[in-house]
Amino acid sequence: CRETAPTMLISGIPMHRIKGTDPQRDTKAKIRAAGPFTGPVLDTATGLGYTAIAAAQSAQHVTTIELDPVVLEICRSNPWSQALFEGSQITQLIGDSFDLIAEMADNTFAQIIHDPPMFSLAGHLYSADFYAELYRVLQSRGKLFHYIGNPESKSGRSVTVGASARLTEVGFARIQRRRDAFGIVAYKR
Repeated sequence: CRETAPTMLISGIPMHRIKGTDPQRDTKAKIRAAGPFTGPVLDTATGLGYTAIAAAQSAQHVTTIELDPVVLEICRSNPWSQALFEGSQITQLIGDSFDLIAEMADNTFAQIIHDPPMFSLAGHLYSADFYAELYRVLQSRGKLFHYIGNPESKSGRSVTVGASARLTEVGFARIQRRRDAFGIVAYKR
């Protein structure tokens, strides 16, 4: 049995795909969909930090936001999360992404990785108001990767349709489904 990075459960839901994959391969799929990384990157939901750590390998800098300080304490105990606390490549913010993004400057990030908890737990992070803030802080021609969930499931299809419509409404273009990463990619005009 090969040892792999663990996932975390929130309200009984794993925060990484584990069926037919593992958290490391799940993270790599998201990074492939969101990259390549060259400039500054925003990660709206730190979790165990795997995405921020992977993006920081080539990004100019990564800013990552975690709602729950207890999650960061879990990260401190997780050997796969240690790079979150080493060096200056990753800046951690604690709070709700919905609130913290309002304080960020326009056109700050070249890429945004938006991998929020499921809609029923964090619906405000799927709202047009939040998407408008993502658009505002993204640089011109910047790229957003938005994790949605299983595109083949009824809820995944529904969330994908709704999220795509709201992203278009706030100005995003070239919205593409990325089934391999269970998400969508969108670009700022």
